[in-house]
Amino acid sequence: MIRKYNKNDYSSVLDIYARSKLDELRFESRNFNLLPLDKDQKRLAQLMESDIYVYENSEVVGYGARYKNEIRALFVHPSVRGQGIGKELLEHLLGEINGEVRLQVAKTNDPVKNLYRKYGFVVTGELETTYSGVPVLANQMVRPSSAG
Repeated sequence: MIRKYNKNDYSSVLDIYARSKLDELRFESRNFNLLPLDKDQKRLAQLMESDIYVYENSEVVGYGARYKNEIRALFVHPSVRGQGIGKELLEHLLGEINGEVRLQVAKTNDPVKNLYRKYGFVVTGELETTYSGVPVLANQMVRPSSAG
């Protein structure tokens, strides 16, 4: 079940992030050390200003967030991956956004970019961001309003 985030979900969101964030960077040529979400002031602030939704079965196992027309987060606990939870969260987020949708993804994360392509996203640019103070190339992906 997907529902709106509430403050009681905070520890679950931190745990899912801690178990999932480095997977996003697993195709990079260097290794990264986890910077916990509650220690990453920029990412935490961006998440908290967003509309956050959690996927809950007997416990919270995934979450996604959007801010205006941007998907800012989509994480699923590793123990339940491959069960369609990420797709359900993505479809829910897409249903909450009217018009064009934007997101960023690590340039090297082809499996996730391929998933987004199935939903009409195209790579529109490249930018440099950082994770834990280390530069990372990311792709900007856009889903035109006509793709929905």
